[in-house]
Amino acid sequence: MIKALKREKLDISEESLLTLAKKYEAVWQDDMVKINILPAEVYCKATEHVDDMIEMIKKIKEKGFSYESDSCVYFDISKFKDYGKLARLKLENLEAGARVEVDKEKKNPGDFVLWFKAVGKHEKHIMQWDSPWGEGFPGWHIECSAMSVKYLGEQFDIHTGGIEHVPVHHTNEIAQTESSSGKTPWVKYWMHGEHLTLAKEKMSKSLGNVFLLDDLIEKGFDPLAFRYLCLGSHYRKQMIFTLESLEGAQNSLNKLRNKVLELMQRDEGERAVEDYIERFQAAINDDLNMPQALAAVWDMVKDEEVNSKERYDALIEFDRVLGLGLDDIKSLEIPEDVQRLLEEREHARLNKHWNDADAIRDKIKEKGYIIDDGAKGPVLKRV
Repeated sequence: MIKALKREKLDISEESLLTLAKKYEAVWQDDMVKINILPAEVYCKATEHVDDMIEMIKKIKEKGFSYESDSCVYFDISKFKDYGKLARLKLENLEAGARVEVDKEKKNPGDFVLWFKAVGKHEKHIMQWDSPWGEGFPGWHIECSAMSVKYLGEQFDIHTGGIEHVPVHHTNEIAQTESSSGKTPWVKYWMHGEHLTLAKEKMSKSLGNVFLLDDLIEKGFDPLAFRYLCLGSHYRKQMIFTLESLEGAQNSLNKLRNKVLELMQRDEGERAVEDYIERFQAAINDDLNMPQALAAVWDMVKDEEVNSKERYDALIEFDRVLGLGLDDIKSLEIPEDVQRLLEEREHARLNKHWNDADAIRDKIKEKGYIIDDGAKGPVLKRV
């Protein structure tokens, strides 16, 4: 945050920090709307829950899982049974200084800070609060435990995060939360997402290859095309991003939207849709296997033997998970000039004037529509 203040030429103060945070929070919220992520019931801020963190640290201390030094209050990992179980860490393999500067006040290399005291190098820390251990600020992990317990309870079902959180952040969250509550397991299921990378290189400002959502929109991409692209990769597998792959996702999304319009205009097919519903649900229940779920979607929409109305209804129900806004697609309103050209083309086809029919098809495409010649006549789709 301090680097960001300097970059934006703002004064180094608590007021500026909060102003900057609100600015980027608003940008993030706007991006979430653009890619159709449903809002949470609560957006909690760490700075507004310091009292909750202090109370949790008190509980940890009362139960004998912490110790105090001149500069910090530490969590003692040797006192917590099964520390490192999430990441399958072995305490004897933890090395001092493997991640941060060696702290001589620690009893164990893996001990982590619950509370920093405003002394020494932290004396002039911008944001400080009163606590039983003097003025200071929370450690890097306690806020997540305190806020999740406040809003979700001392035990809940699902915790998500990036794969990089497993060995330290989430491991420490488990230790401090279970030690304060005395309840285990704190979380039943951990769902860690792998990283999004660029082909052959990391995303870096210095390389000039950082993409923001607005950058993609300026390049002509629908933000939901990025959502579709993400659905095509399992969340536990690394996803390689390229503009070419995004273009492919855009094309697939447009084809799916055209299928929605097509199914809205037809009522044919005798077979029921239940097999595809079962396939979709099985994929979702298999650790959110979205690539398999999308495969079921495409097999269903292409299956002409299945009733078109049932396919449409199932597709809209599937979209409660996919979040591609398919329910927002309305019947295709065809301009009068395009409708007239379509009728002229049909007249040319009936009279076997194939060259004229092809020429009219090209004119219709220039106006933004393509023709799908089905068994029950032509159906217009947007390009």
